[in-house]
Amino acid sequence: MDLSHLISLSARVSRNGTGNIEILPGFSLYRRQAISDIEAVLYEPVICLILQGSKITSIGDQFVEMMPGDALLVSHDLPVTSRITRASVREPYLALILSLDLALVRSLYDQVVDVMTPDEHVRSLCAGTADPAWLAPLVRYLELADAPLDARVLGPSIRREIHYRLLLSPLGGMLRNLIVADSHASRVARAIQRVRADFRSPLSVPDLARTAGMSASSFHEHFKAVTGTTPLQYQKDLRLIEARALLVGRNQSVAEAAYAVGYESPTHFSRDYSRKFGMAPSRDAGALSA
Repeated sequence: MDLSHLISLSARVSRNGTGNIEILPGFSLYRRQAISDIEAVLYEPVICLILQGSKITSIGDQFVEMMPGDALLVSHDLPVTSRITRASVREPYLALILSLDLALVRSLYDQVVDVMTPDEHVRSLCAGTADPAWLAPLVRYLELADAPLDARVLGPSIRREIHYRLLLSPLGGMLRNLIVADSHASRVARAIQRVRADFRSPLSVPDLARTAGMSASSFHEHFKAVTGTTPLQYQKDLRLIEARALLVGRNQSVAEAAYAVGYESPTHFSRDYSRKFGMAPSRDAGALSA
């Protein structure tokens, strides 16, 4: 796969900015000129294509290292930890990120159900070499960035093609599971939405299991099989991601951030925070004023 065309297209439409640069609605280029510390973010369903540089991403017991030409597909909302491991001013880290429209994916079900092969062993974070079948329409979509009328008229059909190609690709196993009514993947997705909506409150796994329509033991097993982590760890990761935003973005104190995200003990919070980010929360709390 020749990435040079995508890199040149990306450079043209991004004007060499840094950070997350929106190219088209739901489609952006992430550009960074230096390696990063450990970052924790909530990924909503996306496909991410690495053009240049390298990155390590993990959740729970899943760990993937991505190089140029690799892609990462995320089918559920996941609190992931990542670190850019190769980037410089001369050769920055570049990644194209397309938000996935799960309603659009589900609308394809009737057309593809006869050829779908669900796979119970895939997870909601899946990485591998980009498939030319979905890469070709992605290139065509990127080429619309300088033509607003074309993007408005032709963009929706190209996005639909990208989703169709992804659904049937080697990376699309969890998408195929997700669109099957009452599958384990779709049941776990319902539980995830409940955790996200109320992550500050104490978590009841039996209540979540009832939301998913499973026994508590079955729910715990399938939640980890889909996400790579446990329900309690998932909630903890959501809390810590939000706490870091409060410490860095709003300059709150460690205790304020701890209580705001649902911790009853700042000491317990500090221990979890240090374990996840490799530094005490007081360092991030002082980052804005430093």
